Parts: sequence; C-alpha cells; structure tokens
Amino acid sequence: MKFTHLVTVAIAGMIPIAAGAADPVLMHRDPGCPCCEKWVEQVKAQFGRTARVVDDAKRPAFMKARGVPADLASCHTAVIDGMTFEGHVPIADMKRALAMRPKGVSGLAVAGMPMGSPGMEMPGMKAQPYDVVAFGPAGRRVFARHGG
Repeated sequence: MKFTHLVTVAIAGMIPIAAGAADPVLMHRDPGCPCCEKWVEQVKAQFGRTARVVDDAKRPAFMKARGVPADLASCHTAVIDGMTFEGHVPIADMKRALAMRPKGVSGLAVAGMPMGSPGMEMPGMKAQPYDVVAFGPAGRRVFARHGG
C-alpha cells in the first residue's frame, strides 16, 4: 500500500511538468505580417508544438508587459515556456536560452527584420549580419551573432 501511494504521488507530481512541456507557442504579431507566419512555422516544426497567433494592433503594450526594450522591437513577440522572444530569433538560440535559463534573462530579441534571419530568407538576397540580444532584469548583452 505504501509503495502504491508513493507511485501515485510521483506520477501526480510529474503531470504538471509534462503538461508544461507541451504548451503551445503564443505569438502576437503586427496584423497580417507574412514573415511572422514563416517564422512561426519553423518554430512549430522545431519545437513540435502548436502555435496560437494573435493579430495584435496594440502589440507594443504586449511587448512592454513582457519587458521587451522598445529599441529591440520587430514584427512579432512570442512566448515559449515563460521566456519572451522578440522578432526573428533563430530556433537554436531559443533552445539554448530555454535549456540554460541564464540568470537575469527574460528573453531574446532580434531588432528589426534582418534579411536571412529565420522567416526572412529570400532566394537571391544576401543575408545581413545581426545580433541576438538577451534582455531582462540583469540588463542586456549579446547572446549570439549571426552572419557577417
């Protein structure tokens, strides 16, 4: 009887963790932005999750509530497992940040819409160099550099 109780408690304790791992991606985007669709399709494929896409004419308020610095704005703001990802952040960088959970970092951002970043790939167009910036209570720092 004791063992059965322990197994039940252990299984019950695992349910929230398993449920949390499958949470959908939430993405607020500038209404109708087509590159956001390309980015979220890549995220869904790489994370194996569904996504809820919200056309949000008041996205700057959502960004502010998530702590995204205004000068790092792009065309969409996503939330995955509690972390915020602004703009065309590469999936590998998101996965690394989610695995590391760096202290004082609440998210990553790619300012603007650099050509060649995920969702901004255009045949025949040269990729632009860009930085992925970590931001949060600890301030900001370059998390990764791409291109160039």
